[in-house]
Amino acid sequence: MYKRILIANRGEIALRIIRACRELGVETVAIFSEADRGARYLELADETYCVGPPAGGESYRKIDRVISAAEVGNVQAIHPGYGFLAENAHFNEICRSCKIDFIGPTPEAMSLLGDKNRARKLARDAKVPVVPGSDGLIETEEQALSTAHQIGFPVLVKASAGGGGRGMRVALNDLALKQAVQQARAEAEGAFGDGSVYLEKYIEHPRHVEVQVLADHHGNVVHLWERDCSVQRRHQKLIEESPSPHISDKTRKHMCEAAVRLVKSAKYTNAGTVEFIVDKEGNYYFIEVNARIQVEHPVTEMVTGIDLIKAQIRVASGEALPFSQSDIKPHCVAIECRINAEDPAKKFQPSPGKIEQMIVPGGLGVRFDSHAHAGYTVSPYYDSMIGKLIVHQPTRTEAISCMRRALQELRIQGIKTTVPLHLEILRHSAFAEGKVDTTFVERTF
Repeated sequence: MYKRILIANRGEIALRIIRACRELGVETVAIFSEADRGARYLELADETYCVGPPAGGESYRKIDRVISAAEVGNVQAIHPGYGFLAENAHFNEICRSCKIDFIGPTPEAMSLLGDKNRARKLARDAKVPVVPGSDGLIETEEQALSTAHQIGFPVLVKASAGGGGRGMRVALNDLALKQAVQQARAEAEGAFGDGSVYLEKYIEHPRHVEVQVLADHHGNVVHLWERDCSVQRRHQKLIEESPSPHISDKTRKHMCEAAVRLVKSAKYTNAGTVEFIVDKEGNYYFIEVNARIQVEHPVTEMVTGIDLIKAQIRVASGEALPFSQSDIKPHCVAIECRINAEDPAKKFQPSPGKIEQMIVPGGLGVRFDSHAHAGYTVSPYYDSMIGKLIVHQPTRTEAISCMRRALQELRIQGIKTTVPLHLEILRHSAFAEGKVDTTFVERTF
């Protein structure tokens, strides 16, 4: 086991990793930008270093400064969390070249699965269903039109690199497709430095279901069942739950087995998430792999009782998984609401500023993961998420009731948050019946 780990992240996930390390008896080195100087969670780390000004590109994404902090802090490993450098294969390589373990997959597996076009080919080879689309990257407008006519409109233009909904455009006809290719390329080039795109058949009103996987360095690979992330806005997840309320046991079994086949074929290690979409007929299709821990990992932790952050650290240090697939059984229903500093009434306008009062809900089956507190100032420089409210109960009906109560109990004053929208969603009959898809929020609210 490691003696010291550097956390190359901030906020809620940094605090989550610090807590896991403390329980493992591992010391932590935390980094921070000038915008996060004085943040209360930093006091729980054994050592802290400032890595630059507020902008993420000049601090948390600045590889040389992160590595310098790791070397000065004398750490054996770096945990990247999610976002920032978490899926940066170059950073992964540099860590290892400096004889610092990267808590995640190898750079080779990360590069392979981070390229959606190559990942699609790998999935096909592993007999994992993929959405019908182009065989490779789209090089010309003529090629895009030919492919679209072959698979049928509507089609989805997708960036090969990156994620989070950037570099994605839906096209309904020839003219829209030409514009979509140009726009997706430009956005992907600006966001990821890679303007390559490919085409997929656009699946209308799909569910978004993802499978959590864990793999060690001894050839053991398991899945920890699935999470349903269909409640989204512009490809950004709002609510996640497990198990998925609207897929059959047969689909669940086959999808989870497909996820394991895929990561095995990629020689993947550590924690990862294999994402699928499910159409109205129950057919599932692979879309991408997130080669890191996910924001919504607490949902899986509550359902399985497995601490994913500790598992990541143990696997990276060389330990074998202490459980087999037959040991992992879901024993409850869990739901997570992402609490963002945004105003839903004003088109989700960011709402940075000082939190004047914060009352956190409690009670049996309630968990609140957050670095925020009364007096904390939400910075405009980073993602707007300030916390995650998670509940777990024996049944879905009880979990929904518990979440509604917990949301009503949560008080965050001084800024606007997405709490009112979450309450609206949870009160809606379609959500109660599990009949939602990725367009539900925009169609309904």
